[in-house]
Amino acid sequence: MTKHALLSSEAKLWRSLACAKSELRLDLTLACGQSFRWRETAEGHWTGVMGGRVWTLTQTDDALWYYVYKKQDGLEGSERKRKASISPVEENKSKKRLKAVKDEGEPADATVQDCDVEEKLLRGYFQLDVKLGDLYSDWGAADPHFKRIADIFTGVRMLRQEPTECLFSFICTSNNHISRIQGMVERLCEALGSPLCQLDQASYYDFPSLSSLADGSVETRLRDLGFGYRARFLQQSAKQIIDVYGIQWLESLRSVPYPQARNALRTLPGVGTKVADCVCLMSLDKAEAVPIDTHVWQIAKRDYQYSAGSGQKSITDKLHRDLGDFFRALWGPYAGWAQSVLFCADLKKFQKFKQSPVKQLKNEEENEDKQPEMFIKSEKMS
Repeated sequence: MTKHALLSSEAKLWRSLACAKSELRLDLTLACGQSFRWRETAEGHWTGVMGGRVWTLTQTDDALWYYVYKKQDGLEGSERKRKASISPVEENKSKKRLKAVKDEGEPADATVQDCDVEEKLLRGYFQLDVKLGDLYSDWGAADPHFKRIADIFTGVRMLRQEPTECLFSFICTSNNHISRIQGMVERLCEALGSPLCQLDQASYYDFPSLSSLADGSVETRLRDLGFGYRARFLQQSAKQIIDVYGIQWLESLRSVPYPQARNALRTLPGVGTKVADCVCLMSLDKAEAVPIDTHVWQIAKRDYQYSAGSGQKSITDKLHRDLGDFFRALWGPYAGWAQSVLFCADLKKFQKFKQSPVKQLKNEEENEDKQPEMFIKSEKMS
């Protein structure tokens, strides 16, 4: 059985590119609620799906290391068992997807062309052409509070995700928390995506295509998988994109101004202003988009004495716009990137980084004593 790769045991099979930790921290960037496809499969090793490939990533002080797995044959049997309850039409579609995977070959073969493609994918995904250190310096000069946070939370980058995956993942975030969203996205890919490989009994699937998501049977199937009312939004949004806008519509939004892209996304079922801003920021190249939810609103009130709308109980469109403008005026054209640093720093899972080494060690020892009774609650995401 193929196992998850470890840099320490098979370094000659890995490739790397120069990247300091001050420019990218995998543990922060991949676990702060931008993407829901990555898991820490060994200490400091993150495995996930990107660009139709399964990757394991890790890093040293000055390099980003990556291992790309070959697409595996012989998955048909498990697919038949997994999809035994699917209609004949859907099963036929699944077989065609599986055949397409096999016909594509194995992109992990270490040819020069493959290496170039994979390095380009990785650089684009992490937007490594953006000099994060320079942005941190600019934000810190304009904002003393940011500077204090940035000294601890370095290397939080904004991912550039594939628009379809980003949009439909964030439709799942409505009234949800990070760990549950991860499970939903995983089930969505397992139910409708193409199989890629199996590692240590964990199966990895590509994200479903728009046509798969738009199929008339999808809502019922996803409700059975625990998606609730979000099942209808997923199917109807995919159908609306295909029927009204066309298959290339989401990609085309990368080339239009931010307000136009945000308003276009809001025409889709289940897409409000916050989700639209997340998609604009994380997949459509709108670095100025600042997603606003109650979590970010609390940061603004607590750390920036932002008082507008303080008498309100919910975030209106006006408050969303005004608060976004406040942060854009403070941080500039990459305001969405800066906001992600503060959002990350405020998540409960990362509070240990703010503690002194002595206090952190004490808390870890206390947590070990309480481990059988612990229940970890993730932050709400609207």
